[in-house]
Amino acid sequence: MEKTRKLVLFACLLLVSFLASSSAQTCLNHSFSNRQYANCSDLPALNCFLHWTYDEAAGTVEVAFRHTGTTSSRWSAWGINPSGPSMLNTQALVAYVNSSSGIPHAFTTSIDSMSPSMQQSALSFQVPSLSAEFENNEMRIFAVMRISESLLSTNQVWQEGPVSNDQLMIHPTSGDNMRSTASVNFLTGQSGGTSSGSSRTRRRNVHGVLNTVSWGILMPLGAITARYMKVFKSADPAWFYLHVVCQTSAYAVGVAGWATGIRLGSDSAGVTHNPHRNIGITLFCLGTLQVFALLLRPNKDHKYRLYWNIYHHSVGYAVIILSIINIFDGFDILQPDDHWERIYIGILIFLGVVATLLEGITWYIVLRRKNRGSDTDKRSHSINGANGVNGFGARGQDV
Repeated sequence: MEKTRKLVLFACLLLVSFLASSSAQTCLNHSFSNRQYANCSDLPALNCFLHWTYDEAAGTVEVAFRHTGTTSSRWSAWGINPSGPSMLNTQALVAYVNSSSGIPHAFTTSIDSMSPSMQQSALSFQVPSLSAEFENNEMRIFAVMRISESLLSTNQVWQEGPVSNDQLMIHPTSGDNMRSTASVNFLTGQSGGTSSGSSRTRRRNVHGVLNTVSWGILMPLGAITARYMKVFKSADPAWFYLHVVCQTSAYAVGVAGWATGIRLGSDSAGVTHNPHRNIGITLFCLGTLQVFALLLRPNKDHKYRLYWNIYHHSVGYAVIILSIINIFDGFDILQPDDHWERIYIGILIFLGVVATLLEGITWYIVLRRKNRGSDTDKRSHSINGANGVNGFGARGQDV
C-alpha cells in the first residue's frame, strides 16, 4: 500500500511538472481581451512576440506585435523586408509613448537608409488599421496589412531603442539588437530563424500527439500488462508496479494534452467540437478516479475487493474504448496527413494481435493449472479411499 501511495505521488509530481512547463512565458499562453489570432511566434530576441491571422479572401494579415519588459521611454518597431533579413528596406510599424499625453502613438515608416529619420511615411502596401497600447511595461502594436501573395512568405525585422523628447534615437548596435531578424510565413503559420515560436496549428498537433500517446497507446498497454502478466507467477508483483507506472504516466501526459485542448477551446470562440470536448472531459474525470482509486485498493482477502475489481475493470475498459473513439474523432477534426492515422491504426492492430496471442497463451496456462489441480485432487482422493478400504478390511479380518 505504501508503494502504491508513492507511485501515485510520483504521478502527481509529474503532472505538476507538465503544468508548470506549460505556464512558461510564451505566445501560446497569452490572450488578448478583445482580439484573437490564429497563429503566433516567440521571436528569438528582445522579448518580443508576434501574433497574426491571415484572411485569404480579403488579402489581409491582421498582426499584433508585443514587446515585453520595455518602458515608456523606449520605442518599439516591427516590420517585413522582402529584400532580406536586414534593416534596410524594411516596411515598419513603429510605436512609442508620447511624453506629453502619455498615450502610445503608432505610425508607419519605410527604412530607406542605414541612418533613417524614423519619421512617418507610407509603406509599399496599405495599412488600413494601426494602433498601439502600452501597459505593464509591454508595448503592443496592432495593425491590418493588405499585402500581395509575394509577401506571404518573407523576412521579419523588429527593433527597439530610446526616446528623448519624443524623438526616436538610434537603437543599440550590439547584442540582441543585432539578432532581431527571422523569416515568417503568414499562410502556413511558420516562423523561421531561431524562433521557438508556434502557431495554433502546432498547439492542435501537440494536443493530438499527447492524447494519442497517453490515452490511446499507454493506457491500453497498461491494461494488457495487468491482464496477462499477472498469470505468470514469476511476474508477481512486478506486473502490478509496471501497470501502475504505465497508467499514471499515461494519466499525467493525458492531463497535459487535455489542458492543451481546454486552452484551444477557450482561444477559439465560436469553434466548437462538442462530442470531442465532452468525451475528453469524461475521460479526464474517469482517469482521475482510476488514479486515486489506487489509494482505496483493498487487500486481496478483503470482502470488498471483488466490488473494487469490478469497478476498476469496468471504468478502465470504458476509458480505453472512449479514448480510441475520441482519438479518431480528433483525426477528423485535425485532418492531418493520412499516414498519421494509418500509423495509429497499425499500432492498435499490433496491440490487438499481441492481446489475442496472450489471451490464448494465458487461458492455456490457467486451464493447464486447473487440470493439474484436478488430477492431483483425484490422485489424493484415490489414495485416501484405498487406505480407507484396506484399513476397514484389515480391521475386519482382525475382528
